[in-house]
Amino acid sequence: MRIVLVPGKQKLLINLAKTKFTWEELARKLNFCSGYIRNSLGKEITYFSEDKYKQLCNLINVNFDNFIINKLPENWGKIRGASLSSGSIKKLIEPSESKDLAELFGIILGDGHIDKIIRGKKTRCYCITIAGDSRDDKDYLENYVNTLFEILFKEKGKISYSKFSNSLFLKIYGKRLVEFFIKRGLENGNKKINRQSIPDWIFSNKEYLKNCLRGLIDTDGSIHYISKSNKNIRISYTSYIPALLNKVRLSFILLGFNPSKIISGKQIFLSKKEDIFRYMKIIGFGNQKHLKRFKKLKRCAPVV
Repeated sequence: MRIVLVPGKQKLLINLAKTKFTWEELARKLNFCSGYIRNSLGKEITYFSEDKYKQLCNLINVNFDNFIINKLPENWGKIRGASLSSGSIKKLIEPSESKDLAELFGIILGDGHIDKIIRGKKTRCYCITIAGDSRDDKDYLENYVNTLFEILFKEKGKISYSKFSNSLFLKIYGKRLVEFFIKRGLENGNKKINRQSIPDWIFSNKEYLKNCLRGLIDTDGSIHYISKSNKNIRISYTSYIPALLNKVRLSFILLGFNPSKIISGKQIFLSKKEDIFRYMKIIGFGNQKHLKRFKKLKRCAPVV
């Protein structure tokens, strides 16, 4: 059954839960997508099932039973949806393999996450989330990455901010969008557990591989001096996914670079002057924070 509360009370119930949990914590506890709680449930577009309503009340030690005004059948959403929609899922423009698509894959492999949250036999949420730092990644996510989605899929995501940190998130929803990325070689859920790596269609094409590496470095890379006393510029890449880290290192080798060995099981470097020069020439940065930092560091770097 679906629990219908007095208008405004479901939103109040969720807001009370938000005083104790973050959106992500609440989503994990209820096995929902955070966007589903925030939007569909929070705006009272849909209602909690009876077991989820009770679970939420128990989590925050409240009882809203006095506000229950109706109990709807479990298939209420399907009945309502049948009367309001044409019965078809929004079509997706599926792009062909390209440099832009390879770069977007690199971005998602870096700071992205694919959600296909399943409860029982039902999928509750299809969402692609790309995280960043609100202090210096806003322009990159809002304009550069969002533009890639718009060019490729004629779709744009929305930016949201964390109330508890400097994180921000670009989120874009869609069943067919998520299924497209899964079909092309990305997996939903934990990338480390899934042993996620660069898909073969990208790895086998050097031009695609360059753009994919740009997306990976733009998100999980950094640029800095080798040390306080050595003002030569170094590009580093960090990943806690062994399969991906090894594939990135091999990718640089295939493209003629000289990456370091894997350091501490999580990091590789490009340190040779010729590698840094060549990286800027054939790959470059899409994220302006890296480009600005490169120009700043270059002022004090030794002349090549």
